[in-house]
Amino acid sequence: MSFETLGLVPNLLSSIQKTGFTEPTAVQAAAIPKALAGHDLMVSSQTGSGKTAAFMLPALNRISQMPPNKGSGVQVLVLTPTRELAMQVAEATKQYGAHIKDLRIAVVVGGMPYGAQLKALSRRVDVLVATPGRLIDHLQAKRVNLSTVHTLVLDEADRMLDMGFIEDIENIVGRTPADRQTLLFSATLDGSIARLAGKMMRDPLQIEISGQKQKHTNITQSLLYADDNSHKMRLLDHLLRDTNLDQAIVFTSTKRGADDLAIRLSDQGFAAAALHGDMNQRQRTRTLGLLQKGKLRILVATDVAARGIDVQGISHAVNYDLPMQAEDYVHRIGRTGRAGRSGLAYTLAMHAERHKVRRIEHFIGQAIPAEVIEGLEPKKTVRPTYTDRKGSGKSFGSRGGYAGKPNGDRRFGDKPAFAGKRSDDRPAYAGKSRFEDKPAYAGKRSDDRPAYAGKPRFEGKPGYEGRPARDNAGAARKEFGGEGRDGYKGRSDRPAFGDRPAFGDRPARPAKPSFSKGAGKPASRPAARPGFGNKPTSTRGKSAARRSDFAR
Repeated sequence: MSFETLGLVPNLLSSIQKTGFTEPTAVQAAAIPKALAGHDLMVSSQTGSGKTAAFMLPALNRISQMPPNKGSGVQVLVLTPTRELAMQVAEATKQYGAHIKDLRIAVVVGGMPYGAQLKALSRRVDVLVATPGRLIDHLQAKRVNLSTVHTLVLDEADRMLDMGFIEDIENIVGRTPADRQTLLFSATLDGSIARLAGKMMRDPLQIEISGQKQKHTNITQSLLYADDNSHKMRLLDHLLRDTNLDQAIVFTSTKRGADDLAIRLSDQGFAAAALHGDMNQRQRTRTLGLLQKGKLRILVATDVAARGIDVQGISHAVNYDLPMQAEDYVHRIGRTGRAGRSGLAYTLAMHAERHKVRRIEHFIGQAIPAEVIEGLEPKKTVRPTYTDRKGSGKSFGSRGGYAGKPNGDRRFGDKPAFAGKRSDDRPAYAGKSRFEDKPAYAGKRSDDRPAYAGKPRFEGKPGYEGRPARDNAGAARKEFGGEGRDGYKGRSDRPAFGDRPAFGDRPARPAKPSFSKGAGKPASRPAARPGFGNKPTSTRGKSAARRSDFAR
């Protein structure tokens, strides 16, 4: 099949020939004719399969057949999750539309100055490639008109949902015409992607060229186990010194890890640089430019670059750190083996990360072959983490970890202690009760024991012999401080409580001295005080009495 059979206009065919492509890829051959027919599409395909041309060629074909856009609206809107992918799509659009007269392309992404974007949006825009966050800013400022969009493209839709752009996407889609054509490209077409498509698409056709679990036949995958970080670094150094290596991309899990590893590789003599989200757009563009020109041999990147780099010179992809999500593994190794070329993908893992390796293997539906480099062998031998169980019909013991043992269809079948025996057949339990035949419990009960057979609790013990029994009134107690009590020895001169004089018979306390130092005043208060009735009742009499007292 050739591009001429897809129904594209001649000016697009001439541009495709200049790019060097002679035959369409599988996704292009399946999607372009249906997109030209005006259908909404949901397409699933692996990275590096030519998805950009699959949605951009039909959009440009429609632009070329329409009268020139003299207004200020946007005709084609492409949403991407990352800045790198947006720049890549814009560059491919320039190549495909090189022979379309007066085609205007604008890129609106975060991390770049507003000045150039405002200037581009103030004029006519035929194709707008944007990230959701920055486009929302321009929409709120009313700098973008989306009412004229006839083709909406969601590239890497699953990645945009993972990054939390669902509300922004719904807001953007709500500003486009309802009769638009929508082309959705994603690694998966189920779950949240299916719900998103149900809200914004009209009877879409589903195209699955390859799902997430497709085996990358043109990429050789290898798994290398490391004992520690020092061992892992020696393995990486060995891989990067391969004479067949053109360019390599090394993935780390953190931004700081990318910077540290890039500096370390540079100190070892490699032409290496880092790429991550904390870098501004100018730095990222410069780094990618050096990589595309071949001046950079090793690129150390985080997952933000996993879906936005299209450099055909990358021959090796190395997972220095395992990805957080299993699906990111597919996009990482997809940076090599682009456009039908062959590539090598290496994964470095610690022994404690076997569960992550197992999750990745079950996600892609195949085992990653474990290899050992001579002179860098790990000290510990690791069992296989994946075995295809389809059609095995065996129980748990048939898994790879127990293969080759006798009675392999049972997990512990080869152990003599459990070979063909059940717990009921053991001599200690054959028809007997739990404590039968034991002398201490053979047919006896606690009531029959000698120590408790009808005797008082403390009878016969030396510590309690001869003590009188206590009654409720305490009549048998000795006197308080009486003779013979250990706690009050030496206090026998204290009288008993009953011999003390009554409270009323005690002698009166001596009179306290007067608090007054003046002469002529009584030592104490008078015995009798004037009653309430002797007080003056009228105000006048009271005042007179006070005046008389004051006069005295």
